[in-house]
Formats: sequence, C-alpha cells, structure tokens
Amino acid sequence: MAEALAVERLRAGYGKMVVLEDVSFAARPGECLAVVGRNGVGKSTLLTTIMGHTTLHGGAIRLAGTEIHRLPIERRVEAGLGYVPQEREVFASLTVEENLAVAARPGEWTAERVYALFPNLAARRSNRGSQLSGGEQQMLAVGRALMGNPRVLLMDEPSEGLAPVIVESLRQAIAELARTTNLTVVLVEQNTRFALALAPRTLVMNRGRIVHDGPSAELAADGDALARLIGLDQPAAAAGGV
Repeated sequence: MAEALAVERLRAGYGKMVVLEDVSFAARPGECLAVVGRNGVGKSTLLTTIMGHTTLHGGAIRLAGTEIHRLPIERRVEAGLGYVPQEREVFASLTVEENLAVAARPGEWTAERVYALFPNLAARRSNRGSQLSGGEQQMLAVGRALMGNPRVLLMDEPSEGLAPVIVESLRQAIAELARTTNLTVVLVEQNTRFALALAPRTLVMNRGRIVHDGPSAELAADGDALARLIGLDQPAAAAGGV
C-alpha cells in the first residue's frame, strides 16, 4: 500500500529565506504522527509547505504515491489534503452550518457526522463564527477541514490557547478519528504532553531539520532525552509560529 503522505528531502521557506533543510518522513494510512520542537524550528512551515503556501527550493511531496508539490493549493485539497491552521480562520460572519457547507466535498464526512464528533457545534449550528468560544472555533476549524473529506489532515497547534477541559475534549475527538477512520493525521504541537499522549509516533524538529523520529512512548518515558532533543542548540527566545 502506498504511503498516505511522503516528504522527501524537502527544502523550503519564504522567498529566498530557507527554513526547512533536507526534511524527509512518511506517514501510513490511518497513522497519527506528532511534530514537536521549540518555537521557530520550522514546524508550522512544514505544514504550510505541504499545503503549498511557501517557496519550494527542492525535494518532493507525495500524496498516496502521487507527486503534489507542483500543484496549486486548491488541487492539493482536491487530491485529499485537509488543513487546520493555527489561527483557526473560521468565517466570523457565517454560521457554524455555513462554515461547514462552504468546505463540503463529496464523501463520508457530512455536517451531521461533524456534529456527532463535536456535539457542542450541533447545539450552536445557527451561531455565527464570531459568537463561538475559542474552543468551539477550534472544533469548527477541524470540522470544516473534515468536510473536505481529506485522506491526510494537517493540524497546526490545535490545543493553543484553550482551557484544559477543552484540550481534553479535543484530544478525545482526534483520538476517535485515528481509531475509527483511515485518516492520516499530522499534528504540529507546542504542547508536548498533549502530542505524545495522542500520537504513537513523534518527530522532533530543530533548526529546520528532523532530529528524531520514533515512538512517542519512549520520549514520554525519558524526559531528559526529550529536553535535550527539543533544546538542541536552539535559543529559547526564537520567534514563534515558523
């Protein structure tokens, strides 16, 4: 079976500025994979490069065996990529129902299935995006991505700024996705504990490169090793969001 997502020797950034250097990894169908590391090491840039928002300087991206790195963003979505941005970017003036409808593509994911995954949204389906809490906006951003019926879902910092009870609700929903569907999830997270508890496999990034790829349980059990990997030659005051 072809890998759901494969990234090969990726080199990318913003204009002439290169952020990612020689990044390679692959994810299987149905796999949940976490990407962790300090702010500014290239985690978010990895996701935006896969989606086509950055300047590609070299390497390849394959979705189910098909090269997509030369495709425009909309064609990547049609090919089966879904994306939950760090800023959520829900449509403030549209209702929950309308936010989901604008992203709908044929497939198993419907509004009612999203509501079953996130009951809070079902209760607020007539509310506008601007009337939702931060946690509800995050649920809506995930639900909207699912409405595109992707085969690979990229999630950028889904737990950021959320109350612990909402983070746990979100963790349960993502875990259910991984358990009950063949959806591949690539999760970028600053909340390392959340990421390691959710994803069986974790990549650690530093200075635009992958410096570790292995079982999450091993990292969770060895805090010193995790601290060394995440802190590897990386200034604590590095800019966030890259």
